[in-house]
Amino acid sequence: MTQEPRYGDGANRKVRVAVVFGGQSGEHDVSLRSAQTVLAALDDDRFEAVPIGVTRDGKWLTSSDPMAQLTATSPLFALDGPAEPDVETLEVSVTSRAQSLPSGFGSEIDVVFPVLHGPMGEDGTVQGLLELAGIPYVGSNVLGSALAMDKAMAKLVLQQHGLPQADWMLVNRRDWEQDPGAIAERIGEQLGYPCFVKPANMGSSVGVSKVHDPTELAAAVELAGRLDRRIVVEEGLNVRELEVSVLGNEAPIASVVGEVVSVNEFYDYSAKYVDEGSQLIVPADIPAEVQAEIQRVAVDAFLALDLAGLARVDFFLDTDTGRVLLNEINTMPGFTSISMYPRLWEASGVSLPELVERLLELALARADERKASTAHS
Repeated sequence: MTQEPRYGDGANRKVRVAVVFGGQSGEHDVSLRSAQTVLAALDDDRFEAVPIGVTRDGKWLTSSDPMAQLTATSPLFALDGPAEPDVETLEVSVTSRAQSLPSGFGSEIDVVFPVLHGPMGEDGTVQGLLELAGIPYVGSNVLGSALAMDKAMAKLVLQQHGLPQADWMLVNRRDWEQDPGAIAERIGEQLGYPCFVKPANMGSSVGVSKVHDPTELAAAVELAGRLDRRIVVEEGLNVRELEVSVLGNEAPIASVVGEVVSVNEFYDYSAKYVDEGSQLIVPADIPAEVQAEIQRVAVDAFLALDLAGLARVDFFLDTDTGRVLLNEINTMPGFTSISMYPRLWEASGVSLPELVERLLELALARADERKASTAHS
């Protein structure tokens, strides 16, 4: 980032960056780890960090060390080690209007880095709040955030753009409850087994199940249905799991490609954050032409969903056919010390502090573009 801060009192004033973390989704604990990484990467000579926590029930914490308050109750920071979240406890609370924005938030902050993963944070809700407040923020706008968060809607848009994906279908929880036999028959006929069942709106593989045969289907659908009324079912293939990071606004670029080798049968929440043994291989051992195709499709998908700032794009490489298949797009990927997004950029020559600066610059640049569009309207 080469320009002087464009917000505040000039070059002698540090840019005040609100780093927002926690939130009301099942990814609350992961958000805390990601935010710690972002806070540590901020250049103290140029930025003033303002930590802001959001509790599991939607209250904003702006004083008395919000990070310490939230980590004190987080299983990922417990003395006896991390634990997989209990799906039964992941109900999203409704925040009162009085709690929707901290007092003085808008007038005191130059730019927000919303390090929030999952619903009520990564899905356009917080982005809409910041739009109303007129505060620049890192990441995609309301539309892009909402589209990418909803796996079914993202798949439909990407399908319209001709991007390759595995076969899938959408199941509504109400339809399943009314006639599970008919839904099970459709899944068996259209997708077969094994298949994957996941909530349409969730990340970090929370609520995701691999279904090996029809006897496991009901439990998987009911698990996903506790987190969302819309459930995505995808065909199960023999694949390698590959990931690439994207950075930019109107002219995004893609990093080198990495590979995930899960310690479990698939890369679920436990394999990501609890169990030891999963490997993140950077760069992936793949032919140059496969990497080029993945990078191209990742950028096309980023633009198709009208994303901005950052995204991690996940792919499957079908080991039976050699096809490259787009899996999911994450608009606020993990920023922990072991997360793929920063690791892939580091392998591409962009250090973590530089990456955070670039993201803040992209946020400020987009805010300037929005002002210019308003001025011409």
